[in-house]
Amino acid sequence: MEELPLGSLYGTLLVLILLSGFFSSSETGLMAINKYRLRHLANKGHRGARLAQKLLQKPDRLIGLILLGNNLVNILAASIATVIGIRLFGLNGVWIASLILTVVILIFSEVAPKTVAAVHPERIAFPASFPLYGLLKLFYPIVWLVNGLANLVLRPFRVHTNVELMEHLNREELRTLVKEGGKQIPDDHQRMLVNILDLEQATVEDVMIPRQDIVGIDLDDEWEDILTQLTQTVYTRMPVYRETIDQVEGLLHIRTVIAKLALGGLTFDDLKRSIQRPYFVPEGTALTQQLLEFQRRERRMGLVVDEYGDIQGLVTLDDILEEIVGEYTAESRAKTRDIRLLDDGNYLVNGATPIRQLNRHMDWNLPEEEASTLNGLLLEELGDIPSGKASIRIGPHIMTVLEIRENMIGKVLVKPERAPDEST
Repeated sequence: MEELPLGSLYGTLLVLILLSGFFSSSETGLMAINKYRLRHLANKGHRGARLAQKLLQKPDRLIGLILLGNNLVNILAASIATVIGIRLFGLNGVWIASLILTVVILIFSEVAPKTVAAVHPERIAFPASFPLYGLLKLFYPIVWLVNGLANLVLRPFRVHTNVELMEHLNREELRTLVKEGGKQIPDDHQRMLVNILDLEQATVEDVMIPRQDIVGIDLDDEWEDILTQLTQTVYTRMPVYRETIDQVEGLLHIRTVIAKLALGGLTFDDLKRSIQRPYFVPEGTALTQQLLEFQRRERRMGLVVDEYGDIQGLVTLDDILEEIVGEYTAESRAKTRDIRLLDDGNYLVNGATPIRQLNRHMDWNLPEEEASTLNGLLLEELGDIPSGKASIRIGPHIMTVLEIRENMIGKVLVKPERAPDEST
């Protein structure tokens, strides 16, 4: 090497520095690449993505190859730099060459290439996969030997190198992934995807219309009252019963009687013939499961019953869909009447309002584990039915009970965080 001209040594040193930068950037690019996008591109037939996927299936071999190549070129570069330094500066050239080479490698072979690879991993990883895959085939025996020795060292620490390329994500991680989709996913679509992920955690009890709020047709009422109710209702489907909802006869789709109703020819017998058999839904049924049940049974409405068969409420297909897309019907808009904004910035809320509805409409974060309605939550927090006005703080909200009816909290004044009349 001492007989080689300085120009050849400079050229060789430059090539080695570039190779060191290649190995460093390849390592960072392959490790930083989005594994889900990588799989997507590989499935579409992208050659670079396919090779990168193969390399990442055995990360120990990939890292072994890169480190083997990087260390080899760095050692050769150090040797050549030492020779150049001695020729130019004598024995002092050893430390001068070491200092200069350290700075050059640090900047041009480590920091700069790795920064570029971290910012643009695909631009580096995919082209680099071709030479790396070839080098792995060429030097496989050496890489295998090095990795074998390294795995022996790792074995006492129970470190396994055989890992799956695709990691399984839980619900919260998927939520984060969706929310971080940024401009690639519109806000409305993000919101719907997140709502779908949350659907599994909710049950029919969380979205049902409570028993006391069910609007139905009592066949024991006067016929004129029934006709008036049919013409004025905002609902498309209604339960039909006698005296109480416990004596339910079935479910009525207003569409089946609307023609005769408009012509004034609807009779009591016509109404009874239009009634469908009731469909009962066990309480505690997950919304995802119930959505599929509605589809399988070709139903859009069901009566929620407890373990004793007592009717607890009414759930519709629209109630479940609103959990995904938000309100879109006159029926759903009617529910929001239970939440009224006052002039002072506070809210007057019906105690029977579901907590999920409050959280969704008002962007609050009330606890949903203790109870399903605001009445239930307040009773749980207060520990008893208040005899008069009572106030309690739940999170950032101050809630005041204004009305008690039939052993239930009827009206609640909610003073939210940062209300206009709240001093700061």
